[in-house]
Amino acid sequence: MSYRIRFLLPFLLRNRWLILLRVFPLIAAMLSIVLWLATSQAMRTLPSDLNVLTAQAVKSQLLDRSGRPLTITFQNHWNIHDQKRLHDIPEFLQKAFVIAEDKRFYSHAGIDWIARINAVMQNILSLKGVRGASTISEQVVRMIHQRPRTAWSRWVEGWEAKQLETEFDKATIFEFYLNQVPYAAQRRGVVQAARYYFDRDLFTLSQKEMLSLAVLVRAPSRFDLRKSVTKISGRLHLLADRFEANGLLISAAELMNQQLEVSQINDMVDASHFARHVYEKTESNRHLGSHDQAKKNNPSKLVTTLDLSLQSYANTVLEARLKALSGKKVHNAAMIVLDHESNDVLVWAVGNSKRSSGSAFDSVLTKRQPGSTLKPFVYAAAIEKGWSPATLIDDSPLREGVGRGVHEYRNYSNTYYGNISLRNALGNSLNIPAIKAAKYVGLTPLMNKLNLLGLKELDLRSVDYGNGIALGNGEVSLYSMARAYSAIASGGTLRPIRTVKEIIQESSNIPSVDVATGTDLTTITSVFDGEVSSLIGNILSDSDARALEFGRNSLLRMPVQTAVKTGTSNDYRDAWVFGYDHKYVVGVWMGNLDNTPTDKVTGSIGPAAAMRDMFSKLRKNSETKGLFLSPKLKQYRVCLDSASLYDGECASRNEYFLSKREPLKNAPQTQADADIELLEPIDQTELAVDPRIPSDLQQIDFKLSSVEGVERVEWYIDEQRIAINRNARQPWQVERGHHQVEARVFFPNQAEPKRLRASYLVK
Repeated sequence: MSYRIRFLLPFLLRNRWLILLRVFPLIAAMLSIVLWLATSQAMRTLPSDLNVLTAQAVKSQLLDRSGRPLTITFQNHWNIHDQKRLHDIPEFLQKAFVIAEDKRFYSHAGIDWIARINAVMQNILSLKGVRGASTISEQVVRMIHQRPRTAWSRWVEGWEAKQLETEFDKATIFEFYLNQVPYAAQRRGVVQAARYYFDRDLFTLSQKEMLSLAVLVRAPSRFDLRKSVTKISGRLHLLADRFEANGLLISAAELMNQQLEVSQINDMVDASHFARHVYEKTESNRHLGSHDQAKKNNPSKLVTTLDLSLQSYANTVLEARLKALSGKKVHNAAMIVLDHESNDVLVWAVGNSKRSSGSAFDSVLTKRQPGSTLKPFVYAAAIEKGWSPATLIDDSPLREGVGRGVHEYRNYSNTYYGNISLRNALGNSLNIPAIKAAKYVGLTPLMNKLNLLGLKELDLRSVDYGNGIALGNGEVSLYSMARAYSAIASGGTLRPIRTVKEIIQESSNIPSVDVATGTDLTTITSVFDGEVSSLIGNILSDSDARALEFGRNSLLRMPVQTAVKTGTSNDYRDAWVFGYDHKYVVGVWMGNLDNTPTDKVTGSIGPAAAMRDMFSKLRKNSETKGLFLSPKLKQYRVCLDSASLYDGECASRNEYFLSKREPLKNAPQTQADADIELLEPIDQTELAVDPRIPSDLQQIDFKLSSVEGVERVEWYIDEQRIAINRNARQPWQVERGHHQVEARVFFPNQAEPKRLRASYLVK
């Protein structure tokens, strides 16, 4: 050690306190500067307007038709929709939060130093953190600027709270706090908390319930009333005592004796698929305006057409029906309900017995084969063209070419009824008469009609579907089919389906469009007139007309006149039912979205019961009446065996006819009169010689559908005449190669024959 240090050391030791007193202010000043710089650096900029934070919703909130929240996303950082102005929040509830959280809120400037010092002393004495001292303003800062829960964060939040109170008044800060304070289950604000715990509005809460909301914010998860109402008792009693001490409560003991009844209902009904559909269409239609305009005019709320009570009931019905059919290998279902007077969607329900399979898919919009549910539209087109409910159609085995092969059509029950009226053919959902009705209408005109009905999913060529379109060999969605049935139910006019009733807080600069369809609200399409459509409803609601296949007292017979049509696709992959009365359309689909077949679940076995349950709900406490029947229709008594005008002797019944038509007198009115066809061979088919049988013993039969009223028939093979007769069948020995058969059918008083041709290949 040097001499100079040895000389100064005694001096420094004797005067160390004096030196420290002189140096400490300098050190303290330097530390203060460092702390100030660090604090300033850590502080973040506060928003210029607290409302800006909660006005950044990407999606509008959806409400049901009565204004009840339909879908609330609790994933947002802010409570966007369930906010109240401070003067709309009960004063007692406001005081509860002030006394519980920040009793000097209206006197401090952001930091309550008295509370902080008391908290520090209590924590030191307890050797652990037992109390915090965050003011309401500091809690607001913590919501705006999320940080790790450390002592440094608390320090910075305090100074940001002081800055907050220099930029905003107490009322603005307190209003923001009450609307955004977090609770359990990702709820924010006292409005959402009141609805979550008590299923009521703020002004309907009891004083004990209001105090509970103030206590819960201390530890929302630990004190969650949905888990227990007893854990909160101690803190609630303390707050009640403080209220009584401040003269704000008559008796804390009396308040604690009140029952705290927590609502255990599920406050959200599953309408997620409907919500997704509305959001997608709404966003799509906003593009009608400019991008900036669409963003500026983003609405805060959309009042939809959905009925939350009916939606909840539909979900329950589908779940119960799938459970009842659990042994039938059916796992997916969907239901849609329309008010066909307004075309409002009331129900959009999706059911899944296996939540891990298919729950993400909207089976209301998924395309499936509709089976026989397309038949009413086919017969409507046939009636429009010239048939009547009394027209007789030959229900006998039928074979047609499909591609290069042959398809043999059959009825579901494998029973054939011979000449049967259109009424009974449709009522019993017979396949062969439906095919003949499609042939009578013509494929191209029929496809045009289906397109006009909104079934644009049938977008292949007519020839790709063939006459099998009458049996539902295309693919359509439950949504589109319900809209088509709504058109029939409402007089034959197709209108856009409506999913939104009202747009709240949206500028009127964006054109008015139907957010469900993207179509102008004024667009309507007349498909069938009122006479035709009301005739279809009359047939589909006739229990006698379906008695042959379904019986008179099946599930399809409703207590109030209801048009009902079922459908089942090939291999029982899809089961459908549609029903409509004077006001509602109900459509139900059941099947498997993975395309596996069910265990013989048909429309009358599976969906029919769900449809009945929904109609019972719809008609409860409401007026009922019959289906519309056009006053232009005329009623005649006709013979059952000929469809001709009643002659006083035949078995007969009353039947409706279009105003411009009437039954024929003393002449059968049958489908056979309309046309004669070459039934076999089927055009463009391929035949194979059986090698086990000598070729000279093998033959094919050329066959006509009828020879009634025919003078003669000339048969040709490859332009060589082989026979002249009046037979419906003409045998011909098999010859290998390509051939063309022609039948020239001559009628009395006609110079030129009707030529019927078909080509075939024999291998």
